[in-house]
Amino acid sequence: MFYSFFRLTFILFLFAASVVCANAQTDASGSNPSKEELPKGIKESLAKGRIEREKKDYQELLERGEEAAKLSEELDKSFVQTNSLNVEDRKKLERLEKLSKKIREELGGKDTETVSDADTDEKINSFSDAFDKLKNISAKLSNELKKTTRYSVSAVAIQSSNTVLKIVRFLRQSKN
Repeated sequence: MFYSFFRLTFILFLFAASVVCANAQTDASGSNPSKEELPKGIKESLAKGRIEREKKDYQELLERGEEAAKLSEELDKSFVQTNSLNVEDRKKLERLEKLSKKIREELGGKDTETVSDADTDEKINSFSDAFDKLKNISAKLSNELKKTTRYSVSAVAIQSSNTVLKIVRFLRQSKN
């Protein structure tokens, strides 16, 4: 009898201890304390940090657009002077391709390997024509990026970046 009373008391003690532990992990409202609201100061600090990151990302996007326009202009001048592509020009083409991909990605455009001919005004007839179009479309892309805000998405800019990619791929694959 004493043994069964001791056993019953021990079980009740363990049950009570587990209930106390479970209640200690939740507050009066029954929610988990790890999911409490953050203090107002911390929320504001996180919001300011997010805004600063967005501003920085937008500024980098604009800089990429300007660099793409500058590279395409340099490539056009180089081709007009030498009528061929040297090693440095091919590196510039690779850089221009990377910039265009990054711009398109940041604008929310998808990676499509086959860009339709409708994305360009007309077909590319020659290298000089390709470099001329590359310069014009890169400038258009840079200008379009300047018109946008960090909250907007420009379909024209995405289309322009796709066209730049198409022309760059044409120039990189062609032997000249």
